[in-house]
Amino acid sequence: MKMIRAIIRPEKADTVAEALAANGLPSLTKAHVFGRGRTKGIRIGDVVYDEFPKILLLMVVEDEQVDQAVGIINTTARTGTMGDGKIFISPVEETYTISSGSKGL
Repeated sequence: MKMIRAIIRPEKADTVAEALAANGLPSLTKAHVFGRGRTKGIRIGDVVYDEFPKILLLMVVEDEQVDQAVGIINTTARTGTMGDGKIFISPVEETYTISSGSKGL
């Protein structure tokens, strides 16, 4: 299993979530976050904007679903300009469902 963390533009969050669900990947968590990338923000006149609103999508998928999920996120979140976001993939050793105590997704 893998955890996918995608930091995307807020205006793309619903589109990405809908595309994932339409392709059999409905489970995710969304969180509002703030941050910046390599550019360290932008300057407009005397004002520096160094933190921007983003959405953090968290999802755990089976190993064979990673490429599909990443492809969907890349396709639906991309505007082609700086600030589109990042995707991070990490291994997940175990999962448990709290309500039943069962192990696994």
